[in-house]
Amino acid sequence: MPEKPLSCVLLADRHHGLTEGIRGLLQTAFGTVVMVADEASLLDGAGRLQPDVAVVDLSLARESSLGWLRAVRQRCPNLKVIVISVHDEQSVRRAAMEAGADAFVVKRAIATDLLPAVALVWASPNVGASTDEGEVPN
Repeated sequence: MPEKPLSCVLLADRHHGLTEGIRGLLQTAFGTVVMVADEASLLDGAGRLQPDVAVVDLSLARESSLGWLRAVRQRCPNLKVIVISVHDEQSVRRAAMEAGADAFVVKRAIATDLLPAVALVWASPNVGASTDEGEVPN
């Protein structure tokens, strides 16, 4: 768990059913979780709410671009961003990390890896972590 209390986690995913499950997981440890379902709401919420951490589905934008991540970085440079995805290819992870993600978690490992990833990025100024077959680096 984070040493400093988190005031707000922003969760962005177009898939409502999965988002509810992730929200429940985050709320067990962190209290306030704000959900958004599109790129415009993510950018607005990040700028307006100033969350501590954003957990964002890689496929949030309709086009296969990481422009949303670059835009979040410009608007909120200190925001910790964890990208989640069904894709576990190394090239996908690398692209997300190079675009500015602080961590990458594969969706199939969310139950075991998301909370440790949040704690890791929150505790470290520059983490650059990604899960590999369900493991978050120490």
